[in-house]
Amino acid sequence: MPFISVFDVLGPNMIGPSSSHTAGACVIAFLARKMLGSKPKKVEFVLYGSFAKTYKGHGTDRALLGGLMGFGTDDVRIRDSFDIAKKKGIEYKFTPNSEVTDIHPNTVDVCMEDEKGKRVTVRGESLGGGKVRIVKIGEVDIDFSGEYSALILVHKDRPGMIAYITKILCEHSINIAFMKLYRESKGNKAYTIIESDEPIQNTVKDDLYKNEYISQVMIVQ
Repeated sequence: MPFISVFDVLGPNMIGPSSSHTAGACVIAFLARKMLGSKPKKVEFVLYGSFAKTYKGHGTDRALLGGLMGFGTDDVRIRDSFDIAKKKGIEYKFTPNSEVTDIHPNTVDVCMEDEKGKRVTVRGESLGGGKVRIVKIGEVDIDFSGEYSALILVHKDRPGMIAYITKILCEHSINIAFMKLYRESKGNKAYTIIESDEPIQNTVKDDLYKNEYISQVMIVQ
């Protein structure tokens, strides 16, 4: 009897047997790549809970790597993501962590480094049915679902920043559905996440970057 891989099982909207362990994992890594904003050269996936126990059997590893390369949850290339990543020159490794238990059972840290040495770590949780939540960027706790088009800004925590950001969005006719501000500490690095129920045009970036305190603008459609 021939061996049948879990990735030979095709669902209607995903590759793999589990919406939590494959589709959700793929989405987390896809969003993490967007937050890096550049081509990853190295990545370490730190897996917790059930992810750490079943990531090989359920194809979580292939889905994570595929999402990092921009593959959708139904992209058949996920089955060959190891080989594709090697051809692209992406160094990767998977590190199970069984010591941390006070955490969502389907949690992964995506620790990325691009070709210029820029490093970003994103923590995501797979909630089931392909839904996810991004709960941390670096050391800052956030709450981001990726269900809406979003702007993610990295900036200094300074008076007037929110007023400036909303003014620019108004000039570009971007309707704000949700807006959240997170900061490391008063006066230091902060993250503003703006979600909109319509696509966000790249032209907004140029105007946002005119503010000297905004260091990074990421668009996640």
